[in-house]
Amino acid sequence: MSKVATTNATKAATASKPSKAGAAAVWADERLGLGSLAKKNLRKVFPDHWSFMLGEIALWSFVVLLLTGVFLTLWFTPSMGEVQYEGSYNPLRGVTVSEAYASSLKLSFDVRGGLLMRQMHHWAAMLFVASMMIHLLRVFFTGAYRKPRELNWVIGCLLLLLGTLEGFTGYSLPDDLLSGTGIRAADGFMKSMPIVGSYMSFFLFGGEFPGDAIIPRLFTIHVLLIPGLLLALIAAHMLLLVYHKHTQWPGPGRTEENVVGFPMLPVYAAKAGGFFFIVFGVTALMGGLLSINPVWKFGPYDPTKVTAGSQPDWYMGWPDGALRIMPGWEFSFWGHTFPFNVFLPIIVLPGLMFTILLLLPFVESWITGDKREHHLLQRPRNAPTRTAVMVSLMTFYGLMWAAGGNDIIAIKLHASINQITYFMRAAVFIGPAIAFFIARRWCISLQRHDNETLLHGYETGIIMRSPTGEYSEKHLPVTPSRAYSMTARERDEMPEITPDTDSNGVAATGTRAQKLRARLATLYYADNVQKPTAEELEEAHHHADHEHELQAAMDGRSADGHQFDGHHLVEDEHLRGH
Repeated sequence: MSKVATTNATKAATASKPSKAGAAAVWADERLGLGSLAKKNLRKVFPDHWSFMLGEIALWSFVVLLLTGVFLTLWFTPSMGEVQYEGSYNPLRGVTVSEAYASSLKLSFDVRGGLLMRQMHHWAAMLFVASMMIHLLRVFFTGAYRKPRELNWVIGCLLLLLGTLEGFTGYSLPDDLLSGTGIRAADGFMKSMPIVGSYMSFFLFGGEFPGDAIIPRLFTIHVLLIPGLLLALIAAHMLLLVYHKHTQWPGPGRTEENVVGFPMLPVYAAKAGGFFFIVFGVTALMGGLLSINPVWKFGPYDPTKVTAGSQPDWYMGWPDGALRIMPGWEFSFWGHTFPFNVFLPIIVLPGLMFTILLLLPFVESWITGDKREHHLLQRPRNAPTRTAVMVSLMTFYGLMWAAGGNDIIAIKLHASINQITYFMRAAVFIGPAIAFFIARRWCISLQRHDNETLLHGYETGIIMRSPTGEYSEKHLPVTPSRAYSMTARERDEMPEITPDTDSNGVAATGTRAQKLRARLATLYYADNVQKPTAEELEEAHHHADHEHELQAAMDGRSADGHQFDGHHLVEDEHLRGH
């Protein structure tokens, strides 16, 4: 090193043969501290697991959205002014349309690569929202949202909400008949708000629906306001990720105090960069081969018409389903109409669901009393109640989403739409409860299976016969690394109940809340199976050694091939009789 630089310690190295580039780098480092900053962060270690790439898909999909969105902005005209279409699409030539719709047709037929960019942009939006949802599920099921990452969970939920709103404003811009139907629905949703709804609609649309200002305003929201918020939240999300360090799956050498993986440079940066090109390439293939949102088929928006069988983009489907199965409840009071059949499923329910999602980490922390920092992930089976809660919410979401297509289901199944609606009204309450029970019992069963595997080994499928004629199945111990991963979890600790009175006989404060918390904790941990103790593992090992002694007399005898259980190479297996 002394041949090329003077030092490689805490101070920035000085080249033995100074150059202009080196002098500029030293000047910048002395004023900005870039050298020490890069040395600390560019060598930061990130763990490696396929599930961690779900968040990267969301990140790179957003980058694709930005790139394609810049291209589309150059040709799109956000105006509701009327023009006569004279473009390449013959069926609409001579028809009076809005400038927004005309520019969408121009992008689709007259701008080179315009249709590809439009469809890439739309598919990237689908991937963005979908990957955020799946990433959120991965974070929840593995307990990655626990202290100190509760704030990052909140930021992730806000990103999902903003991404959904960004998608709605985006697919409303072309001003075709389908997107106009969605805007008409949004107008009705706002007007369902008691007292203030009509004023909000008048303000947003610049007058009575449809007005002449909604497309320019949605364009500003879509390309400036929400993207700015998304960029800020993504930056905060990534900074907190680096500050808290990435979570990792338990395994040999992995503790709550370290991170085992690859450094940012050169390994992780190369993998992340390659993954970006994979996401970009897949999005380009989808945009080039799979048609999406063919606005020329829908025609320009006309307030007097509604597209038959209109459906929103999939991520807006579950509020639409709630709206479809909601009974027609409304009443009037003091000269105002309260349309609960719209207000409850569209305004109240999404807000309630989003609030529940935000509060999940804090509610769990309060119930369990767990205030420790966690950097190791949990297997979903080791938190049965948590897993069951999310499965229940997923079932509720899925049933609402299916209800959003009740008309399509009725057509395809040749069934009554009324019967389907009545079924969905009951299923959205009964289904989540059944899903909670099944998921929780399933997790507990998997916990018991893990304990059996740890104590007695895995089943090989080999049936052994002892000299006394007794039949038994051969078990082999799991590998040390797998055993470590299966036991790298803490035993559940029940919170203590505060007595009603203190030592002086004075009524203690907060005892009612403490009792409620204790009851909820009892339900939260009920039937959980704790990992084996060291004594139980030792006893199981002695039992396994005794079993091997009984089977040792059969070593070297022929067998019919059933001993090949697929867990290791055939040539490593000792042949035994049966």
